[in-house]
Amino acid sequence: KRYFSSNNLFLDCLTMASPGGFGMRPGIILLREGTDTSQGKPQLISNINACQAVADAVRTTLGPRGMDKLVFDGRSVTISNDGATIMKLLEIAHPAAKTLVDISKSQDAEVGDGTTSVVLLAGEILKQLKTFVEDDVHPQVIMRFIREAGKLAVSKVQDLSKSFSDDDDEILLKCASTALNSKLVASHQDLFAPMVVTAVKSLGKEHLNELQQHVGIKKIPGGDVRSSFLVQEGVAFKKTFSYAGFEQMTKKFNNPKILLLNVELELKSEKENAEVRIEDPDVYQSIVDAEWQVIYDKLDACVNCGANIVLSKLPIGDLATQYFADRGLFCAGRVENSDLRRVAKATGGAIQTSINGLYDGILGTCGLFEERQVGDERFNIFESCPQRLTSTIVLRGGSEQFIAESERSIHDALMVVKRCFTTRAVVAGGGAIEIEVSKFLREHALTIEGKGQLIVSAYAKALEIIPRQLCDNAGFDSTDILSALRKRHSEADGEFFGVDIEQGAICDTFVKGVWEPSDNKINSFASATEAACVILSIDETIISPRSQDPGAAASGQLPSMDPTQGRPSDLMGQAMDHVNSQQGGARSGNFGNGVSWMKGRGGA
Repeated sequence: KRYFSSNNLFLDCLTMASPGGFGMRPGIILLREGTDTSQGKPQLISNINACQAVADAVRTTLGPRGMDKLVFDGRSVTISNDGATIMKLLEIAHPAAKTLVDISKSQDAEVGDGTTSVVLLAGEILKQLKTFVEDDVHPQVIMRFIREAGKLAVSKVQDLSKSFSDDDDEILLKCASTALNSKLVASHQDLFAPMVVTAVKSLGKEHLNELQQHVGIKKIPGGDVRSSFLVQEGVAFKKTFSYAGFEQMTKKFNNPKILLLNVELELKSEKENAEVRIEDPDVYQSIVDAEWQVIYDKLDACVNCGANIVLSKLPIGDLATQYFADRGLFCAGRVENSDLRRVAKATGGAIQTSINGLYDGILGTCGLFEERQVGDERFNIFESCPQRLTSTIVLRGGSEQFIAESERSIHDALMVVKRCFTTRAVVAGGGAIEIEVSKFLREHALTIEGKGQLIVSAYAKALEIIPRQLCDNAGFDSTDILSALRKRHSEADGEFFGVDIEQGAICDTFVKGVWEPSDNKINSFASATEAACVILSIDETIISPRSQDPGAAASGQLPSMDPTQGRPSDLMGQAMDHVNSQQGGARSGNFGNGVSWMKGRGGA
C-alpha cells in the first residue's frame, strides 16, 4: 500500500512472516492518495502546450495595432494591452505556465517595455522545439543548443546597436514615442513623450535608479487627456483632509520655508483608563491647562522656527489649523509618506520626528507654492524646487480605466527612457532586429553538424514570431511581408528593415525613427531562452492536493487512516510485535541470526 503526505515523507517498513523464516520488504517513499503525477515525454509536451496557451492569450496585444483585453476579477474592471498587467490579472494556475508570468514581470521591472514580446518569444521557441521532444531528442541536447543560440542572439544585438551622445534628446524622444505608440495614449504621444524625457533627464545619471521615488504620477478623473501636465522640478499632491479654519489660510507663497514633520499636532484625550488623583479641585484646572499648554508649545515652536508651510504625515487638528491660519501659515496633515519624502528631496528639507530644537537648517524651500484647482480636486503644488530632481505628471481622462491604462503607459515610457539614458545604445524596432538575428542564426546553423543544426534553425524560426504577429494584428498578409523582409535582409544595407505598420509594407525602421533601447531586446532574448530551458528541464510534475485535515501537517497523521491505529511511524513497531510474538514473545530479541533488539540511547 502507498501513502503520501505533502509535508511528511515517511518510510513505511512492513514485515512479513513466512513459513521459511523472517523477511522484510524494503522501505518505499510514497505519495498521498489523490496526488496527480505525470512523468516523461507526455508531461513535457503538456507543459509546452500550457505555455503556448498562455502566449495565445496575449498574442493579439502586440504592436501599435494590438487589441486591448478587458479583465474582470469580480471587483474591478481593467482594460489594458500591457503584457505584464494581463499576465498578473489572469491568475494562471498551471505550475509550468507560471514561468512565463515570471519572465513577463522580470521584463517589466528591468526594462519596462517588451513584456508581451518576451512571452511570445518563449512560447514560440517551445512550439518550434516540441517536434524534437516528440521525436525523442533528449531535452539536455535541446537545451545545450538553444542556450548557445541565445548567447549568439544577444551578441548579435549588441553588434547591431547604435550609440548616441549624452546631449542627443531626439533619440530619447523617439524611444519614448515608440514605447507609447502601442499604448492607449498613442494618439497623444506628442504630449507625453516630452514630459517623460524631461522628467527622466531632471534626475541625472546618478539618481536614475531612484526613478520611482523622484517621479510621481497623479490621476484626476474628468476633463480631456490633453489637460494633463507636468510639474517640472517640483511636487504635486492632492489636498489632504482638512478641518475648520482651512479656508482662512494663505494658499500661495513665493520662496516659502517648509517644515516637514512626522508629529501629531492635535489635542488628544488620555488613552485607555488613565487615572489622576487630586486632593484640591483647583488642581484639576491646572491639569487641563497643562494639556493645552503642551499643544500650544508645539505650535509656537513651529511658528517661531520661521516656517511658512507645515506638512505632517500625522493628523493636524482643528486647533492647530486655526492657530496657523491666524498667523498666516499653511498646513496640511495626513500627507502620504511617498509625497512627504518627495517634498523633502525636492525642497532640501528634513522630516522631523520631534518639535524640540527646530532651526532654519532643517527647513526646505521652493520658488512657488500654490494650491490650485485641477478638475474637481485641489492640488498642493511646489514648483521651482532647488534640488531639481523631482517631477510630477498629472494625468486627466474621462474614465478611471483610461487613466489607469495611461499611468501604466507612462510608467513603461519612463522605464524605456531610463534604459536609453543609462546604456546610450538603441536598435531598430518593428521586427527588424528579430529578422536580422534570425538570418544570422540560420547561417550559423549551417556550420553545426548533427541535431544541433536543426535545433538552432528552429530557434531562428521562432524569432520571426514578432514581425509575423505585428502583421497579423494589423490585418496584413504576414507571409508576403516576411518574404520581403528576408529578401531585403539578405542584401548589404537591409539590416534595419522592419514592418511598416502604416503602409502595410516594409521600411527602414531606423530611418523612420522606430527605436528601442538595446537592453529591451537583449533582456527579451535572454529571458525567453532561459524560460524555455526551465520548461524543458522538467521531467516530472507532481501536484499535491491540499490536506482536508488542518492538523495533518502538524501531527503527521494521514486523513485516510484510522486514528485509533496511531501515528504512521508506529506501523513498523506493530508489525515487529506481530512477527516476534510468533517467535517467542514480543521483541524478545529473535530478530534474526546475528541481530539483537536495538537499545535506547542510554543503553537501557
